Amino acid sequence: MTTISLPPQQHQLDPGEPYRGRPVPRALGWALPGGGRAASAEPGVMWQGTTTQVCGMFPFAVSSGAAPPGVPIGHHMHTAEPVGLDPAEWLRQGLVSNTGMWIQGQPGIGKSTIVKRLMTGLVAFGFTAVVPGDVKGEYTRLVEHLDGRVWRIGRGLHSLNPLDAGPLRAALAQTSGDEHARLSETIRARRLSLLEALVVIVRRAEISVTERRLLGAALDLCVDGTTDGEEPIIPDVVRILVSPPLLLLDIAACDSTLAFRRDARDLVNTLELLCAGAIRGLFDRQSSITADLDTPALSLDISALDDDEDEVVAAAMLSSWAWAAAVIDGSAATGRHRNIFRIQDELWRALRVAPGLVERSDRVTRLGRHRGEISAQVTHSLDDLEALPTEADRAKARGMAQRNGVMVLGGMADKELAAINEISPLTASEAAMVRAWAAPPTWMTGSTHPGRGRYLIKSGERMGLPVALSLMPSERDLYNTDTAWQPRTGHA
Repeated sequence: MTTISLPPQQHQLDPGEPYRGRPVPRALGWALPGGGRAASAEPGVMWQGTTTQVCGMFPFAVSSGAAPPGVPIGHHMHTAEPVGLDPAEWLRQGLVSNTGMWIQGQPGIGKSTIVKRLMTGLVAFGFTAVVPGDVKGEYTRLVEHLDGRVWRIGRGLHSLNPLDAGPLRAALAQTSGDEHARLSETIRARRLSLLEALVVIVRRAEISVTERRLLGAALDLCVDGTTDGEEPIIPDVVRILVSPPLLLLDIAACDSTLAFRRDARDLVNTLELLCAGAIRGLFDRQSSITADLDTPALSLDISALDDDEDEVVAAAMLSSWAWAAAVIDGSAATGRHRNIFRIQDELWRALRVAPGLVERSDRVTRLGRHRGEISAQVTHSLDDLEALPTEADRAKARGMAQRNGVMVLGGMADKELAAINEISPLTASEAAMVRAWAAPPTWMTGSTHPGRGRYLIKSGERMGLPVALSLMPSERDLYNTDTAWQPRTGHA
């Protein structure tokens, strides 16, 4: 049945009067023999089919499956159906292969807004939200609103020991046999990978094979020398290297302490910079923070370091990521399992400082779906990948983006769309829609960004879900990241 919309001036015509030379039927048709009179008009029937079969019906064909379960994040822009997002539930229902999320779009489109909506909903579902390394402090208000705990890392604030095993230490004390050996190796591997990463960050260059062996041996000696309840710290490693035992001399092929100190001076001085350089007091002493996944949300706020050099921010981010991973793993190992929503924002600030950090960060933070974790990696542009030091780093970073089961795309330009298309193929209509959400090349004032609150949710090659997110008044204030630009009262 086709409905004819008449111009306003014609709506007063009596049924049956001609319009543009044609008679206008009554609402339910003419009551004439063979005239098609209907007592009631049945609604249309929805049919499903492949794009190959129904492509000739355009524009009346729409994508199916527009109302998946999860946290309500908005309405489908074509069908007005409510859309939910929950990678964990989608995994259980076979919609995705993993629970990783990649969120990308221009500044100002609301990337952090959809993450915060998802965070609020998942906490209500029983998840614990973990924000390791909040560079701008933009999640602090929400974490506190959710009765979570915020630890502020910085000079004169809290410190974070990169070698802190967190709850994994307690789990180690409760295990024996093969499980004890597995946890011991997990702790050692993470400590060593993070220690290597910090050395690479400070010197902005790769570490040699001999230096890796020296760090591993010195770390083992430090761990053996600690008492119950203590954690090794970086100054302990420095002391071992300054006064090397025979084992370290053998590794370095030196016949005297003096020769060893000469050969290992770059490594020692690099570690000394972690204790006496720009980040002194942050990562060279015992942690002053504690882990508690019974809290609804947990954040390590490093915004106090945002104006520091890149290596300071990178060291803080990597240490925070490693600490959060140890907390999550340790809680699972001690039987206090909680599903986790982990948010990594501005992640490329930590990875672009020096070569090899992509792989090392992956080693110290890798958890995955078998730990009951949803991860959200947020970035402005895939061009961030091109800022990484080596082609090997860039290739590994692209792999990190490809491995995510869900992509949430905001407005972006053609160049970005071309790069995204290599990771998750977009149809012509999807690309056109995302392109239309990008900032317009005009100077019109007083208008809202065309992509604000609009997202395309993609998973694999299935049709994406275009979603429009609307906020409640309380959310507009709580999720606002532009407070620095709010009008101030009291000006002359």
